[in-house]
Formats: sequence, structure tokens, C-alpha cells
Amino acid sequence: MPSRLHPGKFYALPQAPQQFKQLVMIAGFDRYFQIAPCFRDEDARADRSPGEFYQLDIEMSFVEQEDVFQAVEPVLRDLFVEFGEGKPVTEVFPRIPYAEALEKYGSDKPDLRNPIVMADVTDQFRDSGFKVFAGMIAADPKVVVRAIPAPTGGSRAFCDRMNSWAQGEGQAGLGYIFFRDDGEGAGPIAKNIGPERTEAIREMLKLRDGDAVFFVAGRPDKINAFSGIARQRVGRELNLLDENRFAFCWIVDFPMFEWSEEEKKIDFSHNPFSMPNFDQEAFLALDPNDRETILAIKARQYDIVCNGIELSSGAIRNHLPEIMLKAFAIAGHSAEVVESKFGALWKAFQYGAPPHGGIAPGVDRIVMLLCGEENLREVTLFPMNQRAEDLLMGAPSEVSPKQLRELNIRLSLPE
Repeated sequence: MPSRLHPGKFYALPQAPQQFKQLVMIAGFDRYFQIAPCFRDEDARADRSPGEFYQLDIEMSFVEQEDVFQAVEPVLRDLFVEFGEGKPVTEVFPRIPYAEALEKYGSDKPDLRNPIVMADVTDQFRDSGFKVFAGMIAADPKVVVRAIPAPTGGSRAFCDRMNSWAQGEGQAGLGYIFFRDDGEGAGPIAKNIGPERTEAIREMLKLRDGDAVFFVAGRPDKINAFSGIARQRVGRELNLLDENRFAFCWIVDFPMFEWSEEEKKIDFSHNPFSMPNFDQEAFLALDPNDRETILAIKARQYDIVCNGIELSSGAIRNHLPEIMLKAFAIAGHSAEVVESKFGALWKAFQYGAPPHGGIAPGVDRIVMLLCGEENLREVTLFPMNQRAEDLLMGAPSEVSPKQLRELNIRLSLPE
């Protein structure tokens, strides 16, 4: 937002008050919570509205990850028990590592109302007669084959329908095996890999007569999203989802860094202010070119997910200035950049900061789930449309030349 009193300078509306609440911890207030307004200028999604939203913002000093879990989990569980109209609520939230969530559910926001759990069946296709998958595995050691079980889906009509759906999603198709009532595996893949491998897959996935299984092959980073969507599609098509409950989980062990193929460099994966779950002295001694070690580092970050919706992200924060500088250096940012962009935190850390961590469940998303809605617009009083426009108030709107002069701004519009 342009400043009228300071020509050429702008206010940046924060997405969340994380840096501010960290400063509150450093100032000596060891417990903080607030229903905090936040602002976001981004594309609209079903679970994300552009503009303003609210969150239950929490921060605590002298805590570890488990302390945050023990403080927040009962609040959310009791909230959904109280206002969930009698729907069952997960008693103890399972903790699922990020990598496991992607492998089993194809998403770091798994809908656990869906009982389908995917499995890695790469070895069953290695050197097999199904040349498409076998060739991919031989050509690239990072290629995997994921199996998506489909209980009660064992008919050619259903499998062909799912294959057509996949093609409509821009995929080449969705390979499958279905098991007839006589126990025989059927379909082109079963024919190509033979009865022994087919039976091994059946036993691994505990499939019965009348079930089916679908397959997706490729590098994990390329197939995670589609396999997750396919898992949900199969579950809904076969009426496997228990719609009348709230299925919670924690997602933990997020990667601290990732490789940016576009920029050809290491970058932060999620929250750059998180504490790496790594020996501190070893972290400070890391060679920035040791990509394999760096990409294996986990962060002390965690998400709460309910029914496939991310309700909250949180973390144990980095509170050590030397760790902060090293983390940003690994991601290609100099000390000067850290001091200029994050000067408030950087300076505060110099005086000593307590170990601290927090989380901020989204109030709007909680209300959406409790109301049984699938889109935030249904529980937002004055929602913007898909183009981030407020049609009632006519915003965003054009400004007059006089207003631009007051703000010392000149427009450079695309032709």
C-alpha cells in the first residue's frame, strides 16, 4: 500500500503476524494468543479467499513441538465435538511424516475419511513384461510406481471409466488390474506382468475378489499431485468416504529446503524462520554445495489437517542469529539481505531469544468445516469473486490523476 507521507515507500500487508509474535516472545511475554486479522493478495481457491481472513494465533516460549501439540490438539478436538453436531472427531490426532503422506496419500493434506492407502509397487514392475513401466524404471532410478487400491471397484466398466477420467485430466491414462469373482486378475497389465507378479500385488495390498487396483508411474515430484487426486476420485466414486466425521492428523517432518529447478538453486521449502531439525554445530559447518545432505534436512514444522483441508501451519522457530544467517546463506541470501529485509528479528536475536514456537489455525476454515461447506465463500460475509473483486463495493477501482499525484505514483499499464 503506497504511503502518502513517505513518497516512494510502501506498506506491505503481512500474510500473518508471525514475525510480530516472535518479537513478543523475545520481549518476555511467554504466552500469546489472539484472533488475528491477516491479509492476502492472491488467487482465490475453495479453501482460500483473497483479501482478509482470521486465525487463532498462538505463540509460546520455552516449548518443543510436543508442547504445542498438547496445547492445541484438545482445543480443536473439543471445538469440533461441541459444534460438530454429533459427528465423530478423531480422539488422538495421528502424526504423519511429510514424505509418508505423499507416498501413501499423494498429498500433504490427506483426507483420512478415505480409507485408501497407496503403496509402492516399483519392484513388481521392474524388468516385467509391462514395457511402459519397466522401461521408465530402467531409464530413471528415481521413477516409482504407485498402486491405488480400489475396494469393490473390480469391473472393467469402472476401470475404463477411471481411465477415461485420467485422460480428461491430461494424463496418458490410468493403468489397472481388476480381480474377477473367480480370483483371476484381469486387464492388459495383468496379462503383461503375468500371474505371479499380479498375485504378489494382490497380496501386498490385501485385495479381494471384486476389487481393483490402479497404477501411476513417474518421478514422485511429478506424480504426487495426480495420484492424490486419483485416490480421492476412486474413494468418492466407490462411496468409500465416511462423510459424517472429522478426521484430523498432524503432518510433521517437512523438508527445510528444496531444489528449485527453475532457478537451479536450493531454496526454502516452506517457512524460512523454522528451526532445522539438525545438529546445530553440524548445520553451521555445512558445505553449501553438499546438496544431498541439505535436501535431507527436516524442519521443525507441522500442519494440522482435517478432512483434506489444511487448518494451520506452525513451527518451532529458529531463535539463534547464527542459524538464521546460515539457513538464509544456504538459500542464496547474503547477511546484508537478512539484515535489511528481516532487521527487526535479526536485531532482536542479538539480545538473546528464548526457544519458542507457535501455530495459527484458520478460523474461517474451521467455520467452513463445521458448516459442512466446501468453499470459504459460503461462510464469508462479503466474499470476493474468483478474480479477487468486490462487486458490491466496486473494488478494486481506478484512481484519479489527483490521487496518484498525492501518492507520487505514475502508472505504467500493460498495453
